[in-house]
Parts: sequence; structure tokens; C-alpha cells
Amino acid sequence: MTTTHRFGTALALGALTMGLGSLQTAVAQSPHNFSANIGAVSNYLFRGVTQTQDKPAIQGGLDYEHISGFYAGTWISNVDFGSGYEFEIDLATDTFDVSSYSSPGYELDLYLGYAAAINDDLSFDLSAIYYAYPDGNDLDFAELGASGTWKWLTLGLAYTVYGQADKADGVKSGEAVFIQGDWYYYAALDFALPYDFGLELRGGYYDFDYNDGGNDYGHWGVTISRDAGEFGTFSLNYDQVGRDTYDTDPQFWVGWLKEF
Repeated sequence: MTTTHRFGTALALGALTMGLGSLQTAVAQSPHNFSANIGAVSNYLFRGVTQTQDKPAIQGGLDYEHISGFYAGTWISNVDFGSGYEFEIDLATDTFDVSSYSSPGYELDLYLGYAAAINDDLSFDLSAIYYAYPDGNDLDFAELGASGTWKWLTLGLAYTVYGQADKADGVKSGEAVFIQGDWYYYAALDFALPYDFGLELRGGYYDFDYNDGGNDYGHWGVTISRDAGEFGTFSLNYDQVGRDTYDTDPQFWVGWLKEF
């Protein structure tokens, strides 16, 4: 994945968070809950960086949740990382090779975890997620994550435990390579507003284990959402990356999410 689940940046975490919320309303009827979601975004952003070359994406997922707090699911989205050429020079044999590469067409995420409330104000979430690109080369990676929420504040982190791209001397502008040892830290403030509106303020920092910090970056964003009942949730979003190694232009995008 080039470089931030998801439904864009805000609803990447949003789709999973909303799924956990549906558990709390369903457990009175059954210890098991199955749900699905579908969404569309004008630009799929993952931790501040576009995954679709600033183009739209169609996304959706399936989730299982148990009254105990255990959950598992899958999520899919189209992606576009661009295409180009790779150059390799072997000084020992004095040979020069050129090979082309193209973006995978889609991302498929598999995740599981455990979430529980300690009291009315405090909760936590432990998770594992595998990001797969079945038609891509050496792009899959896996993370372990943990987060805690107190009222309107969420703090969390994710650690990359596996990455297929295990050789990275450097990256092109706007791209990232995921290998073992990467850390991602994030925080979010979520507020309920009148008339079924919601406000989220968020920020994150990516600490990569390669290139001596040359590709680490921070990002921040804002989402205003509106729950439209059976018509789903609509959002207006702003995201920004704070390092010129990447695209630092402000990103404005819209999203829609419907759960079943």
C-alpha cells in the first residue's frame, strides 16, 4: 500500500468503529451479529495519502461480532498506485535491466480483534489486520494494533509485524514501503453535534523503520458527517500531509457509507 480501514481516512477507522457500535445495539437479541457495509468516496486516503491517484473508490465489507467482544471481518476497495519502470544495475557483470510495474487493482483486508467497555466512558480495542493486494507484487503487509477511547478521545497505535516489501533503499515521492518494524500513532476527537451531525478531528504520525527516517511523516484532518438514517451517512472531509516528501496539497473529499 502506498501511503493511511477505513472508508477513506476518517471512515477507514470509521467503518470498523461503526461496526462495533452496531454490536452494542444488537447483543440484546443474539450473542452473534453479522453486518455488511458499502460505501463510496471521491478519493480513498489511507493515513493521509491517496490510494487511488486522487480518484474515486467503491468500498465494502462484511463483519461478524460476538457478545464477548470478539470480532472479525473483511473489507475491499479499488486502488491505483500508478505505474512506471524499475531500473537495476549490476556493477559486477556490467548489466542493466529495466522492468515495468503496474498498480494492483484492489485491496482486500482481513481483520480480527477484541473490543470491550471498561465503563460508560472508557473502552479499548485490540486488533490484527492483514492488508492484501492479490494482483500486486510484494505489497502485502500485516499490523497489530491497540487503541483506547475515553469519552470523545481516542488514542491508538499500530505496529507492522510483516511486510512483503522487505528491501527498500528509498521510495518515490508520495509512496511508502511497508516492512517489519514500522510504527503508526494516531489520535482522534469525536463529537456529536445537533441535527445528527458529527465532527471528527484527527492526526497521525508514521515512523518507518527504513531509510533513516527519511520518509517519516505526520498528517491531520477533519470530518463533518451527517447521519441520514436509511440513506446512510454522508461526510465532507479534509486531509493534509505535513512533509514535502509527499503531496502536501490539501485534500478535500466526500464520502457515503451505508450499513446493513
